[in-house]
This record gives sequence, structure tokens and C-alpha cells, in this order.
Amino acid sequence: MGSVNKPVRQSVTLPSKVAVQVRRMARNRRLSANRMLVELIENGIEAEKQKQREFFELAERFRDATDPGEVKRLGDKLGRLVFGD
Repeated sequence: MGSVNKPVRQSVTLPSKVAVQVRRMARNRRLSANRMLVELIENGIEAEKQKQREFFELAERFRDATDPGEVKRLGDKLGRLVFGD
């Protein structure tokens, strides 16, 4: 049985401006560029999960709302979350 956290080599191509930013951030934090990329990706994954949790919580509140004003407010907020501002 394999290890859950077994490293996988993955090749990605970054736009040059992004690569420069990653190297600069890594240097400032005294990390390798690879470790910086891992941290940025992990943070991005967590941010997406949080966004999804917020969406489902908002959708639940919208479904349960009975006051027309609250329904409109939550519907507008839900629309902005889905389609942007």
C-alpha cells in the first residue's frame, strides 16, 4: 500500500511574471521556489474549499428564508457569488 503523502513530480509552465513573483516570494520567505509553489497551491485549494462551503451555507440560508426582503438580499448575494460583481 502506497503512502498518502507520496510526492509526485509535476511539471508546470508558468508565465514569466508569475515565475518572477514566486521566486521573489520564496527568497523573502527563505524557501525554495518549489516549496513556495506547494504552499501557494495548498492555500489556493483551501481558499476554493472555503468558497464552496460559503456558497452552500448561503444557498441553505436562501432556501430556508421566508421574509421576502431577506430572500431578495440573499438571492442577490448568491448571484454575486456565482456570477461575480
